[in-house]
Amino acid sequence: MKVVILNQYYAPDVASTGHLLHELANDLATHGADVQVITCRPSYGPPETWQPCQRHERTSMGVRVFRMRSTRFSKDRIVGRLINSVTFLVPLFLRVLFRKRRGEVFLYTTNPPYLGIVGTVVSFFRPHPYVLLLHDAYPQLAVWVGKIRKGGIFDKFWHFMNGIMYRRAKQTIVLCDAAKELVCDTYGVDPELVHVIPNWADGEFLTPIEKNSSPFALKHDLLDPFTVLYSGNLGLYYEFDTILNAATILRNENFKLVFIGAGGVRSHIEQQIKKRELENTLLLPHQPFDTLNESLNACDASLVTIAEGIEGISFPSKLYSSLAVGKPILAISERYSSLKSIIENNDAGRWIELGDPDGLVKAIRSMMKDPHGTARMGKAARELFNRDYTLQASAAKYSEVLSKASPES
Repeated sequence: MKVVILNQYYAPDVASTGHLLHELANDLATHGADVQVITCRPSYGPPETWQPCQRHERTSMGVRVFRMRSTRFSKDRIVGRLINSVTFLVPLFLRVLFRKRRGEVFLYTTNPPYLGIVGTVVSFFRPHPYVLLLHDAYPQLAVWVGKIRKGGIFDKFWHFMNGIMYRRAKQTIVLCDAAKELVCDTYGVDPELVHVIPNWADGEFLTPIEKNSSPFALKHDLLDPFTVLYSGNLGLYYEFDTILNAATILRNENFKLVFIGAGGVRSHIEQQIKKRELENTLLLPHQPFDTLNESLNACDASLVTIAEGIEGISFPSKLYSSLAVGKPILAISERYSSLKSIIENNDAGRWIELGDPDGLVKAIRSMMKDPHGTARMGKAARELFNRDYTLQASAAKYSEVLSKASPES
């Protein structure tokens, strides 16, 4: 099977999707697939995270990576993000349109969100079997953040293009049942062609270690206080005021809140820490990837959150890395969110409704008072990960879907 994976970000970029696709590509190649990746130079995080990369590279697993020279303006500004997308999509379209290799199946992601349109347009000119991988649903997400008006001309046109894109796709992959329902109901796609495959984390690289064994915890004085950690995208699709309100209530207790990452609301978090004088809250930049296991283990509980109205439109993939390191999850979401059922049905932490800092404080205090119960939930979190969220389990499902779409199947 010949597979071409297309995504704006790819390892060693700090974007989580880039690392997920890197692991997927390697696994597919290990099992005999001919895999090529078309992407950009690192550009997701701030410039200090950009690592030099070869334009043409063949990994030790045999994956061929080609990195295009697109612009690298800040993605936190809409104009810069659009320019980055255009300078990636236009040459990408020409490269795909005039490819000479035959028998390939293309995997289009939603980075940028209209990337799949390239496959749709190419498919009108030549045989071009493609699979769509939906991480974030647009234009729904753009409407949610207020970038475009619901029912407006951009919203209608985007939905029109999406309808063509999804209906011409051989198969579609989504992260959760709510996303499958959104695709099928909105665009009239046959449910048999839409597959729910969760993301994953590297369970060999990310493993549980005691907090007092983490150099990161020692460096940042996290050994003694009960520490809640959020590590990942500090973006608009996540809700942080509930935990900041909880940290305010817990300011005089043996508690520490740690944020690691960057994104559209990082400045808001920074302002709130200063305004509230939260000496128990630490805001840090992205950490080197090779020390990720140390930083994720430098806590007693991991925070996973998703904002109101986002269910089915996006899913917090940081859940999987938090489960992998065996930390109990403090999940903050709406009542009907799948996060609630995942955590509560597996006793892998505590669920708290959005906007309920008192409930979050109660959950944190109960964990602080019952270290054995907290450790038990952490163990259950890792067991849940081993059962449902490993690379091997998800990659096997990807291989099956790609094989269905492959012209050589």
